[in-house]
Amino acid sequence: MLLSPAPVDAPPARRNYRWVARPPGRRKSPAPGPRRSGSWETPHYTRIPRWGLRDVPPQPAVAPAGRWDRLAARVPLLLTVTAGVFLAAGLAELGRYGILLRNRTRLIEPWLLALSDALVYTTALAALLLALVSAVAVVGRLADLRRAAYAEAGQRDPRSSLMLALGCLVPVANLLWPGVFLTEVARRRADPRLLRAVRIWWGVWIGNAVMVFGALLWRLPDSLQAEADGVLWTAVTDLVAAGVAVLTLWVLRGCEGLDVLGRPRAGHRWTVATAPAEPVIEPVRPGGSAERAPHAAVGNDEATVSAPAGEPQNPDGSPEFEHEEVLAK
Repeated sequence: MLLSPAPVDAPPARRNYRWVARPPGRRKSPAPGPRRSGSWETPHYTRIPRWGLRDVPPQPAVAPAGRWDRLAARVPLLLTVTAGVFLAAGLAELGRYGILLRNRTRLIEPWLLALSDALVYTTALAALLLALVSAVAVVGRLADLRRAAYAEAGQRDPRSSLMLALGCLVPVANLLWPGVFLTEVARRRADPRLLRAVRIWWGVWIGNAVMVFGALLWRLPDSLQAEADGVLWTAVTDLVAAGVAVLTLWVLRGCEGLDVLGRPRAGHRWTVATAPAEPVIEPVRPGGSAERAPHAAVGNDEATVSAPAGEPQNPDGSPEFEHEEVLAK
């Protein structure tokens, strides 16, 4: 905006004009109104400010969980469901055995036989499939437990994942090696309760394998009595298998310092006594310096014992004896 003529080559300090750039079509800004008078109070916060820099500790890089890790994380759920299905299979076998007992004297309805067969076959197949899936998941959890136990000692697990899988999943070999693998973890934990739990699980595991082999052999004879006994033996085997699933969960959680329900297990804390031992009962001490009565007079009211010469006597002429007073707390 030109206010008055001026030389073009005048320095900026001597120019009496200024340039104002406005976009085309823009209206002039309205004149500013009167400024509001601000408060004269001292500035202060109405509440504690929450702004600032957060000092968050660096989080370790977590590798994405694979299918094997996700399956191992579901071990408690799988073992619980497996135990429930084996329990249902055992009850179905007991129901079939009850039907066989009733069939000795009465005829059984066809629908009841069909229902019993459906329950037996369905629960047996479901229990077998769940047992296989749970076994694979337990191998993954066992590998994690062994890796953590050896890492605490600054070492590396000498058993490879392939060796753990072959030792736990191959028949006949899985009667020995799972107990060996768990015993190595228990010895690393230095917990006698965990070692005892592993031994209990190992014994029940071998016993259940023997019962499974016996149930298979029991179905070979063709007699009705042998088949009925085989049904009862299978029911007991299924119930023991449910117990094995619960014991497996107990041992695995024991390796993590938890009980069978997943709660932290209380440990025994031993402290060193620094103060001298104080007796609970105060020692016995005599209440006076008097002598004890003669043996002939103690407990014998009829005996008359003359007092020695010079010893004080009571007014009635009987000798004066002081009895020992015992003070005890």
